[in-house]
Amino acid sequence: MSQHVQRQAYQARQAGPGDGPAVARDLRREFAGAVHLPGDAAYDALREAPYSSIDPRPALIAEATSPADVRAAIVAARESGLPFAVQATGHGTQVACDGGLLLRTGAMGSVLVDPAQRIARVGPGVMWQEVTAAAEPFGLAPLAGPVPSVGVTGYTLGGGFGWLARKYGFAADSVVRAEVVTAEGHIVAVGPDRHPDLFWALRGGGGNFGVVTSLEFRLHPVARVHAGTAFFAADRAAETLAFYRDWIAGAPDELSTAILITRMPHEPGLPPQLRGRRVIGIQAMYAGEADEARRFLRPLWAAAGPALLDTMRTTPFGHAMMGGTAPMHVELLPTLPDPVIETLVRAGERPGSPVTTVEIRHWGGAIAAAGPDAGPVAHRSVPLSVVIDAHVPEIERALRPHVNGGTFLNFLHDPARTEAAYTPDDWRRLREVKRAYDPDNFFHVNLNVPPAG
Repeated sequence: MSQHVQRQAYQARQAGPGDGPAVARDLRREFAGAVHLPGDAAYDALREAPYSSIDPRPALIAEATSPADVRAAIVAARESGLPFAVQATGHGTQVACDGGLLLRTGAMGSVLVDPAQRIARVGPGVMWQEVTAAAEPFGLAPLAGPVPSVGVTGYTLGGGFGWLARKYGFAADSVVRAEVVTAEGHIVAVGPDRHPDLFWALRGGGGNFGVVTSLEFRLHPVARVHAGTAFFAADRAAETLAFYRDWIAGAPDELSTAILITRMPHEPGLPPQLRGRRVIGIQAMYAGEADEARRFLRPLWAAAGPALLDTMRTTPFGHAMMGGTAPMHVELLPTLPDPVIETLVRAGERPGSPVTTVEIRHWGGAIAAAGPDAGPVAHRSVPLSVVIDAHVPEIERALRPHVNGGTFLNFLHDPARTEAAYTPDDWRRLREVKRAYDPDNFFHVNLNVPPAG
């Protein structure tokens, strides 16, 4: 870091946090986007995160329109001593930017597709539904998340685990280049041969190392998929999970599956055979022909019993993205032993239980086969993850002897567990990269990687 920026940071810490209106006034001189203060008409809508547990109260909100705007916001926050956070769609917001400068990047929404090179270049405000729509006419697909309205950049920087991961790896594995504004306010191009340590850290290290203002990643030849959810009565949940434990060993990489044990709401819009019932939902996506998909899935369907409803169909990839379970508690499993099955089946059985859904998802395939230049997305060898949509200490204690203690950054809500998302070697290397590019931990309002030393 330059002596000038170090001096600015030191002076800001001595002076204390800046005044929001004063910072906004100074920022507007070189910031092309809108700047909002508490009380402004757009302030409350822009500060919100998707999770009710977080209620951010930033001192000001700035809506960037370009990398120059991003740089101006970083410099303003540094010089004023304000905490700084960046948010596009907000799904990755786990720490409130109270009293700080919240940078919104939703207006930076460009999408460019090069079908010959099978590359997409996107701005930080782009959502997956926009990329899938742009790639679909060329028979290509990105490694999108299960929810179309999730932002591409935050999802990818955290690793990015979607329905094509078993075939092509994490979304972070497909990144080829990025443009980043650093903590010093430098706009740098990052890739395998330019700032290689930073390029490595970005592909799984989250928003700890800079603000990404454009991202380039590979697209994959997936025109159509066979995908959907089949629902079964929950009384065979234990037998289904026991069968699944062995069945996944023979599943091809083109096939991704998850089993949900869920309590359906009693809503008029739901099919009557599901309404108000506790059911098994088997989600599946096969990147291939329908006949092949049905052949692989038939034994699993038989183990679960007669289907109450089967929505499997062949469709363009962008029309098949199925939502996931809200990850309030996540564990990674080396296997699925009987005590774990019993715990998961009973998790939401009791009337009044806060648990609505338990999800068991199959990993493996290309996730575990990443090359030596892959980024720091950890626990690649784990075969299964468990997501529970509520915190229940009794359930968590019962699972503890059987889990590997790790987690996945994009599923994480507890900042204290950030280190558990990485291997010890990757955690040490991430902290070294952090020290090189952000020694003052300017980017700390996040799932934080502190600088070494």
